[in-house]
Amino acid sequence: MKTRISNFAILLCIAVAAAGMAVFAITKNLAPMIVAAAVGVYLLFSIRIADQWERVALLRLGKYVGLRGPGVFHMIPVIDSLSRFVDQRVRVTSATAEQTLTHDTVPVNVDAIVFWMVWNAEKSILEVEDFERAILMSAQTALRESIGRHQLAQMISERETLGRELQRILDEKTNPWGITIQSVEIRDVNIPKNLEDAMSRQAQAERERQARIILGQAETEISEKFASAAAQYEHNPVALHLRAMNMLYEAIKEKGAMVVVPSTAVETMGLGGTLGTVALANPKTGES
Repeated sequence: MKTRISNFAILLCIAVAAAGMAVFAITKNLAPMIVAAAVGVYLLFSIRIADQWERVALLRLGKYVGLRGPGVFHMIPVIDSLSRFVDQRVRVTSATAEQTLTHDTVPVNVDAIVFWMVWNAEKSILEVEDFERAILMSAQTALRESIGRHQLAQMISERETLGRELQRILDEKTNPWGITIQSVEIRDVNIPKNLEDAMSRQAQAERERQARIILGQAETEISEKFASAAAQYEHNPVALHLRAMNMLYEAIKEKGAMVVVPSTAVETMGLGGTLGTVALANPKTGES
């Protein structure tokens, strides 16, 4: 592992070395300078600093002693060793499943984002060698398994449900490592271009079918209303005549309108006198 030397240790080393050189300049004795140099090198490799969000395991002759951090801590060079520094903030890992078959045998490419954090640094260091890689591989495996259990329509319309399922599967696996999975979000679901075109045509045909069904239902309702009106007018000729006169008025009330009515209809509805009165009132425009 790369040695992580703190700026504070470098400052102490320089200060001790400077003090040794100052003593040597006064006394002309090399011993204080040699001692100061040795102490400076010791401080350089023994003083460590962990940030507020970091923890590190201290091993003495290979045996676990405890966690160190945050802040300044001391270690004995050569005898003690440190594990990797563990970041306990919320972290993000991107997982991708390429060309994975769904339950209805559709190849898809799925991208997911896993939000996780280390809640027990001791377990994450001692229980698993590389927990970041372990989380990535586990997320990809769980994503592929989940895709195989769902159909394409479910994956597209129920992304939140799929994410919660993946979060539960991963959390059960990573909890013994001292790591919790906070959430999994399905970022994108890509399907082949030819299949996308076929689904688009299918959706268009489905919309046309729905439109035809709605139009047929409207025609049925209209015919039922007409049949009901015809039944009402059949036994009430006065209502039929009033309706005809209303329709005629609606047709000629606009300026300059012309309506051609068959003579048989005029005789049947008894509108001859009414039309004559209207014509005499205003022979140019047909308005009274």
